[in-house]
Amino acid sequence: MALPPPDPQFVLRGTSAAVHTLHFSCGGQEPDVPILFSGSENGFIHVWNLKTHRVDTALDGHGRRSVYCVETMGGKDRLLSQGRDQRICLWDLAEGRTSVTDSVFTENVGFCRCSLLKVAQGRWLMAMAAKALEEVQVLELPSKTSVCTLKPEVGAKLGMPMCLKLWQLNCGSQPLLLTGYEDGSVVLWNLSTRKALSQLVCHQEPVMSLDFDLETAKGISGSSEKVLSIWSLNEQQNLQVHKTHNLVNAGISDITIRPDKKILATAGWDHRIRIFGWKKLKPLAVLDYHTATVHCVSFSDHKNPSERLLAAGSKDHRISIWSIYTQT
Repeated sequence: MALPPPDPQFVLRGTSAAVHTLHFSCGGQEPDVPILFSGSENGFIHVWNLKTHRVDTALDGHGRRSVYCVETMGGKDRLLSQGRDQRICLWDLAEGRTSVTDSVFTENVGFCRCSLLKVAQGRWLMAMAAKALEEVQVLELPSKTSVCTLKPEVGAKLGMPMCLKLWQLNCGSQPLLLTGYEDGSVVLWNLSTRKALSQLVCHQEPVMSLDFDLETAKGISGSSEKVLSIWSLNEQQNLQVHKTHNLVNAGISDITIRPDKKILATAGWDHRIRIFGWKKLKPLAVLDYHTATVHCVSFSDHKNPSERLLAAGSKDHRISIWSIYTQT
């Protein structure tokens, strides 16, 4: 007999708008208070205290336009956020500050989340969908120096970039970029040559979300269809389909592999969060709490495994927090 799925450990209410993005910052040692950042459709970023289950701070930097990406940059005091105002903002939250210290005007009207990669102490690469429809621009932060612009070959017809994942095998190796496109393709880019190393059609519909495990060189993507696609990267850096998994209901907004690479979570248009074992994609649980589309899922970065959490944000204005470590 399978165990019944758990209830949320607790629920965060008070965003008064659909929740589009979540990011934890819990990994520090005590007395650090574990926190969760959420970005909402009304343009606010909420900083949630996970001990009190309340909002510590509400940040307003995107002109009340939807915030769909929030990331920390080397600690919870340096924040990056991206909104439908076509701006990516950098924040300094140290000593109670709530100020935007810098911003990048993307001129992109889509909803493709940017991707960050730490390349050295205090230096980051950021990939983002560019002004030209099919292009991706890579900048270095905090200097905002342009690194490259990645353009599909003439006649490729990939459509808009929908999701991005910057990664590198180790500190000395070349950064690479995985991009999911509107035509259902996933493309692996080499930033130094600005050339596509490999392209794979994973879906019939736009790729809504992807994640990649560089230890096993395997990735997973979801779209508006009923299919999860698992693909791998061989030693010649060619993408190939590894397997597919058929879902009961169509539509995946977000996919994330837990940092320990044991399980992954999907955010569904059917209001449900699904948990799978990452090794064999074995279905483990269906978390059924929300009353509308689940837009985003995020795992916490607690050092202690038993404290690790999963957060899900929904169109129903609520954030559900789950403790599923023991169940898996």
